[in-house]
Amino acid sequence: MPTTARPSPVHLLLAFASGGLLTLMVDFNGLVGLHGGALYSSWVAHGTGTVAAIVFLALLRFLPDGPPKSDRPHAPLWAYLGGVSGAVTVMLTSTAVNSPLALSGTLALGLAGQVLFSLAADRWGLFGLPKRIPRLKDFAALALIFAGSMIIIFGQG
Repeated sequence: MPTTARPSPVHLLLAFASGGLLTLMVDFNGLVGLHGGALYSSWVAHGTGTVAAIVFLALLRFLPDGPPKSDRPHAPLWAYLGGVSGAVTVMLTSTAVNSPLALSGTLALGLAGQVLFSLAADRWGLFGLPKRIPRLKDFAALALIFAGSMIIIFGQG
C-alpha cells in the first residue's frame, strides 16, 4: 500500500482559513440574496470577483517582470464549467441561509455534500482524479459530519 504525504501545518492553516472565508462569503451572499434574490446574489458575487480579477491582472502587468510565463498545459475545456457550478452554489446557499437552516445548518449540510461528492469522485476517478476506493473510516467521517449537521439543525431545543 503506497504511503501518502502528510499535509504541512501551513496547508492545514490555509485550509482552515479558507473555511472561514467561505463562511463569510455565504453570509454576505445570503444577505444580498435576502434583499435582491438568489440570482442577483450570484451576479453580484461573480461580477465583483470578475472586477477584482481584472484589477489584479492589470496590476501584474506593471510589475517589472510582468505576469509569470508558464510552460504548464492549458486546463481542459470542461474545467471552465466550475464557474457554472459556482454560480449555482451561490444561488442555492443564498436561498438556504435565509431559511430555517440558517448559516450553520447550510454550511454543515454543504460540508456533508462536499464530502459525499468527493468520495464518489475519488471512487470513480472523476475529472481526472486518481481512483481511490473509499475506506470504512471515510464513511464513518461522513456519518459523523451528517450527525453533527442534524444536531446543529434540530438540536436548538
